[in-house]
Amino acid sequence: MNPLELIRAPARQAGSLDDLGHRPWPLPPGRWLMGQTWTDLLFAHWRVPAAALRPLVPDELEVETFDDEAWLAITPFRLGGLRLHGTLPLPALSSFPELNVRTYVTDGEKPGIFFLSLDAASGPAVAAARRFYRLPYFRARMTARRRGSHVVFSSIRTEAGSFPRAFRASYRPTGPVSNAHPGTLEYFLTERYCLYAWESRQLYRAEIHHAPWPLQPAEVAIGENTMAPRPVDPPSEPSLAHFARRQDVVIWPLERL
Repeated sequence: MNPLELIRAPARQAGSLDDLGHRPWPLPPGRWLMGQTWTDLLFAHWRVPAAALRPLVPDELEVETFDDEAWLAITPFRLGGLRLHGTLPLPALSSFPELNVRTYVTDGEKPGIFFLSLDAASGPAVAAARRFYRLPYFRARMTARRRGSHVVFSSIRTEAGSFPRAFRASYRPTGPVSNAHPGTLEYFLTERYCLYAWESRQLYRAEIHHAPWPLQPAEVAIGENTMAPRPVDPPSEPSLAHFARRQDVVIWPLERL
């Protein structure tokens, strides 16, 4: 994130709260904890059997399906403007590439995201997310570069003692920006306003807010992908892909359920 964008990020993150009409439920009480800005993000989605995901998700959560199909997503992006509420992002610590592997769940009340793994190129961010959000983060060596209209992304997990994982891909938008409509598959996959975490047999939830996703159809060429956990074994090419140039996000503290 360049210096000008770093200065603008806090206002844009907080400004996302000016648009609430699209939310599926009201904002949570209390003050949000953290602001982030996500850029050059790819939603790469695979149809997978719900039975393959079931062992990876706590029994307290239901694996959600759309038209009887479950979904696995890999989302590479660059995180920028990372900051706590009321502070400014620090240039040396607030921007780095990240790669998430996720599926879609509900606790019976709020549909959300369940992360199977998260890789990031920042040791402090990995340590903080593990401690305060109880998420399965791993340290990785990563690059995310724009080459013309393409984003070239590479990630190799370097966490000591972890199972080796890698992802290499080139992707680009191929159409105009649009917002997903309720009831569509695109809405089911992207418009999620909470995340769930599981640690020591305890379920947690963190609320999220952002504007509707500015989605574009995407073209993706995957060179390597060993991110999916067993027993999930997706095909080499995703079933569906979307691109988002930027999303400003605020996140509330983790809540024990």
